[in-house]
Amino acid sequence: MFDFLDGYDLLGAFWVTVQLTVYSALGSLIWGTLLAGMKVSPVPLMRGFATGYVNVVRNIPLTVIIVFSSLGLSSTLSINLGATDVADINFRLSVLSLIAYTAAFVCEALRSGINTVPVGQAEAARALGLSFTQVLRLIVLPQAFRSVVNPLSNVLIALTKNTTVASAIGVAEAAALMKTMTEAEAQLIPIVAVFAFGFIVLTLPTGLILGWVSKKVAVKR
Repeated sequence: MFDFLDGYDLLGAFWVTVQLTVYSALGSLIWGTLLAGMKVSPVPLMRGFATGYVNVVRNIPLTVIIVFSSLGLSSTLSINLGATDVADINFRLSVLSLIAYTAAFVCEALRSGINTVPVGQAEAARALGLSFTQVLRLIVLPQAFRSVVNPLSNVLIALTKNTTVASAIGVAEAAALMKTMTEAEAQLIPIVAVFAFGFIVLTLPTGLILGWVSKKVAVKR
């Protein structure tokens, strides 16, 4: 029934997709949190940078960002992120691009969570002598993260699906293998069904688990 899968490393391709998702999720969470902190910062320059970054990046197609990273950073500027093998270079550039793109959405999700924290708590903390960074780190962000688990889960699911764009620069993830198989095999519908099922296996549990976590850690108002 699944003879068309013989000779193809299906699990290996999905493992690359998982790696792209995990590394990009961690990086975008860190960068997105920093951007969110800048957006609520009392420093106008930091607020302007974060606002401009989010507005620009969110309106650029991910494909353009990934292709630019390959042609602009690697081919033109010879920035290879410490890798020497072409496959490793493309993988790292894809992760960098996904981080840069996804962080903008993480930032907006976190900013909405920050807005749910009562202003009086931050004011009380500042009255006690805490700096802006301390207030953000100790009081605001912990509550903000608890209130935006659901939006962040949506961002993570979107990130998992966005990893397919990495095939544009030759990363051997699931979408690249699907393209190869559809060009070489005559069974289009079974091939597409297998890959669709694979992505459902990756994304559906993520949504269910994080939805459960959201209910458990929700801030009671």
